[in-house]
Amino acid sequence: MQDTIRKRFGLLGRNINYSFSKGYFIEKFDTEKLEGYTYENFDIQEITTFPEIIKTNPDLKGLNVTIPYKETVIPFLDKLSKKARVIGAVNTIKINKKGKLKGYNTDYYGFKKSLKPLLQPHHKKALILGTGGASKGVAFALDELGILYTFVSRQAKENTIDYSQINTATFDEYQIIINSTPVGTSPNTEAFPLIPYEYFTKKHIAYDLIYNPAETLFLKKASEQGAQTKNGLDMLVFQAEKAWEIWNR
Repeated sequence: MQDTIRKRFGLLGRNINYSFSKGYFIEKFDTEKLEGYTYENFDIQEITTFPEIIKTNPDLKGLNVTIPYKETVIPFLDKLSKKARVIGAVNTIKINKKGKLKGYNTDYYGFKKSLKPLLQPHHKKALILGTGGASKGVAFALDELGILYTFVSRQAKENTIDYSQINTATFDEYQIIINSTPVGTSPNTEAFPLIPYEYFTKKHIAYDLIYNPAETLFLKKASEQGAQTKNGLDMLVFQAEKAWEIWNR
């Protein structure tokens, strides 16, 4: 069987049984009748074992990267795209014929493409909950859309407020609230970011990068106040297709 495999791809992450990518690409290969194309999960506990994956799988052509390695994978790569360098996070890796690894960020593209249709003239500022690798792609997309943003984290610092500082005035100033944390992801569906949901209005967009469950408590609570809501499924599809395009250049 091994000699029939022409192109191998995979996902790098930790505890990724739930992952969207594997199911998406296996279905894509099947639908498009791409024989000999495979996709597998590389579930590792430490990023330091990443070089071993590359070494023992010389026929790999490309990888997606998910939590928690979008930033820590960077030192192991040979090159970065200009945008990935600016963003400071990688979620797509292309492996060329010489085995060189180049990192890209397609998260920002997927987020931007999925948010854009929701935007109205009054959507001028955004709060980004979380400061991890996913939040960096979100911030880059907002920059390209001309939307100002502030991060929210457990500790306040430059351009970052902490959760206790969010109040009615914050919601008046920021019309888009984006959850870029994993809080609320299956199986921990009872969890939600600790913000005052009563201040959401019909003028707000609540966007959750999580796609499983389809409606997190973050989205449900925002929706109950009339906010427009969006989960991360479209973003994932758009970023996956962009990764596919990069791998096949």
